[in-house]
Order: sequence, then structure tokens, then C-alpha cells
Amino acid sequence: MAEEQQTKQGVERGPALEPYQVILRPLVTEKGVHAATELNQYSFEVHPQASKADVKRAVQELFNVRVLHVRTQSRRGKPRRYRYRAGCTKDWKKAVVTLDKEHRINFF
Repeated sequence: MAEEQQTKQGVERGPALEPYQVILRPLVTEKGVHAATELNQYSFEVHPQASKADVKRAVQELFNVRVLHVRTQSRRGKPRRYRYRAGCTKDWKKAVVTLDKEHRINFF
């Protein structure tokens, strides 16, 4: 049931993810919109186990664009309080995708 995917070195790395499972949501912020208009870079929240190759394949298949670079960041959750209890938001993974100058993604 949980298929393993192969990397270049032949090492197994997590379950094989479908493109719609890799990209969780686009990150639409002021900084992200500026990067999209000026640098043709788009930010997404991605599955924590997704690799750069998974993100590249998913963006190319879902949006029909050509991806040049993918940069990822693992973001730590922030401490939060609710009434008298201390908690923490979940850890998440961010991907910044640079597209070819001929391609664009329209979120609006």
C-alpha cells in the first residue's frame, strides 16, 4: 500500500506522493506577490516529506509551467497560548519555485 520511491542513489525515501498531495496551498503574502511579479518566484506550503524533485514535478504537472529552481525550508512551529494552556503550531515545509521567464501562474 505505501509505495516507496527511489532516489538517484537507490535509497528508499518515504511514500510516493501524487502531485495534488505534494502542493498543499499557495502562500499569498505581500512578499510573495512581489517575488512573483518581479522575480517570477512562487511560494507554496508543501508536504513535509516531499523532496525538491517531487515539488518540481507537481508544479509542472498541476500548472503546466517549466520550473527552473526549487528551494525548500522546513519551518518550525511557533509557541502559542490558548487561555491557560501553552501549545505550539505545527511544523511545516515551504517551497519557493522559480519559473522560466515565459511562464506565469495566476492565483487570482
